[in-house]
Amino acid sequence: MEEIYAKFVSQKISKTRWRPVPPGSLQTAETFATGSWDNEENYVSLWSIGDFGNVDSDGGFEGEHQLLCDIKHHGDVMDLQFFDQERIVAASSTGCVTVFLHHPNNQTLSVSQQWTTAHYHTGPGSPSRSSAPCTGVVCDNPEIVTVGEDGRINLFRADHKEAVRTIDNADSSTLHAVTFLRTPEILTVNSIGQLKIWDFRKQGNEPSQILSLTGDRVPLHCVDRHPNQQHVVATGGQDGMLSIWDVRQGTMPVSLLKAHEAEMWEVHFHPSNPDHLFTCSEDGSLWHWDASTDVPEKSSLFNQGGRSGTFLSHSISNQANVHQSLISSWLSTDPAKDRIEITSLLPSRTLSVNSLDVLGPHLVCGTDAEAIYVTRQLFS
Repeated sequence: MEEIYAKFVSQKISKTRWRPVPPGSLQTAETFATGSWDNEENYVSLWSIGDFGNVDSDGGFEGEHQLLCDIKHHGDVMDLQFFDQERIVAASSTGCVTVFLHHPNNQTLSVSQQWTTAHYHTGPGSPSRSSAPCTGVVCDNPEIVTVGEDGRINLFRADHKEAVRTIDNADSSTLHAVTFLRTPEILTVNSIGQLKIWDFRKQGNEPSQILSLTGDRVPLHCVDRHPNQQHVVATGGQDGMLSIWDVRQGTMPVSLLKAHEAEMWEVHFHPSNPDHLFTCSEDGSLWHWDASTDVPEKSSLFNQGGRSGTFLSHSISNQANVHQSLISSWLSTDPAKDRIEITSLLPSRTLSVNSLDVLGPHLVCGTDAEAIYVTRQLFS
């Protein structure tokens, strides 16, 4: 992989997201958004990578990502998702959910819509309504789903003032992240190691399915669904382990992979090349997991000083009778058989890497060391 460019931005970065490329378009990702946390004033910002990496007239590299515009954000940015080309949805530690609109003509951001009390605590021990952080958001135009520390799930629709649907006591613990499985179905992960599937077509407050890690109730912090095989899901949590799940089978993960030395904050399948997966952690590392099976003899050497990757895995499902080509490489892979290659993408350990995003050959990540890292050559 070619150089990874760092830019120091004087604020701790909690979230980084590429702006989606219009469907059918041949252009590559040029713009990404960031959110900050734990600063005196927090911001949602838009950046351009422009002619990044090209040689300038003096023969030096133009490695800078340029700030296009930013806007103050009340509270820590807990999650950030593009709703469409122009709109970005931000989740706040104040319980507020804000839709920001980008105006490319004059490079400004404005508040287009806001649900100020999307998440809140009620009942004994708390004031009549005390705010609860909104911890996760996922968008599928026109719908926006949010989850929070209050165990509440909201289904919003752009341009609707009120929530279309709220599941008030969806969870007695903190919901940390959410993703769509299929359009009416979402999957949440919580602070006691459970995955829950919810179907918005059903009335009531009960999940349609619960999966969990047996034994330790290790908090799960992040989840991502395989882009092509909607039953395959990856999660990461407090123990730094990577878990791969098949929601059609059983209630336990298909495999558990020993990964980071501290909390895993985000996991992302590559959207167009899902044999590749990316994770980042509190331990300051950013990893690229390659499970593509086109390399006949692949070693699981950890590509950083030749350290051997240690794997703790168990394959639960019996897949012998399933046609091999239909199985995701993440399900058919027995990690103990040297099929996954892990590469560390950052030159040196830093403070927590809080967020990452991948689109085409481009990767962006943000850290507590107040740095944003970008590369445009993931697979070179």
